[in-house]
Amino acid sequence: MSQAQTSPTSSSLVGIIANPAASKDIRRLVAQGRVVPDWEKVNTVRRVLLGLQSVGIEHVVAMRDSSHLVERAREDPNLSLDLRMLEMPALYSEGDTVRAAGLMQKEGVGCLVTLGGDGTNRAVVRGSAELPMIAISTGTNNVFPTMIEGTLAGLAAGLVADGRLELQRVSIPSKTLAIYVDGEYRDMALIDVALSRERFVATRAIWDMSTIYEVFLTRAEPASIGLSSIGARLQPVSINDDGGLHYCIDEQLGIPEGGSESMQGPSTVLAPIAPGMVSQVAISSWRRLEIGQRVSVERRHSTVALDGERAFSVTPDQQLEISVQRDGPRVVQVEAALHEAAASGLFRA
Repeated sequence: MSQAQTSPTSSSLVGIIANPAASKDIRRLVAQGRVVPDWEKVNTVRRVLLGLQSVGIEHVVAMRDSSHLVERAREDPNLSLDLRMLEMPALYSEGDTVRAAGLMQKEGVGCLVTLGGDGTNRAVVRGSAELPMIAISTGTNNVFPTMIEGTLAGLAAGLVADGRLELQRVSIPSKTLAIYVDGEYRDMALIDVALSRERFVATRAIWDMSTIYEVFLTRAEPASIGLSSIGARLQPVSINDDGGLHYCIDEQLGIPEGGSESMQGPSTVLAPIAPGMVSQVAISSWRRLEIGQRVSVERRHSTVALDGERAFSVTPDQQLEISVQRDGPRVVQVEAALHEAAASGLFRA
């Protein structure tokens, strides 16, 4: 065995958080979004486990979920690794994901694999921004998680967790949007903060784009769907690029406070705003945002949506500010990780 093919350490530990509710929200009723059934999520997790086992991972810790996705995936005669469910109360809410991520960090998880959408991964990062992640997309309009074959995700996660791949070489630190109300930190988002004219949170998922008037992005990806894709028609911004993008889609709003010199527009873009829905979107103004630049938002009644879900409301008496930060978790690039592993001889006997 070559030096690159060192054996996994006995402390290698991989975490799994799978969200059974991803891809099942109200947006399936108003667009052509896919539904990922539980059996397919179980199948994906099983392939992750088989990938992990093939590179020598013996211990996996997972969050309990209402559909028992990970436990069902483990029921395979070809799997011999040890699966342990986290000892924590299962309330089957977003809070479970937040707490699970925090516990996994304390236990020394070397890499976390998630199944869900942008909202699921936002909850993970609220619990811990320190865990290296591989995020598998099973949600709606996703940008943070990607469509990754489970077996490949398991291979990459295992090699990262046991230290056979150098994390710095096969991962990228992600960005976040920090939200402040009256100068106090309130919450965060991984991809987008959208301001809606609606005054109440109600159904959390954003499904009516006509209510949105202002958007902040960490990433504007041309091959995405939704708010990020609209921004990408103005100027693409990837996970590698510093800063973010800010645009307004309400023609009556005008130039936002604190940004008149740098704002550009107006413009009209053609963008896929939802699965199967491509529309012309009128942009009144837009600009690039620098890392650490805190933008003050016009005071008005609105709800604040974080990564596609309405989170809280603000009034004209409150000052909302938003800033792009490079303080998110490291995202393992599966293709780069497998390329590095192959070049290092990790797959040779």
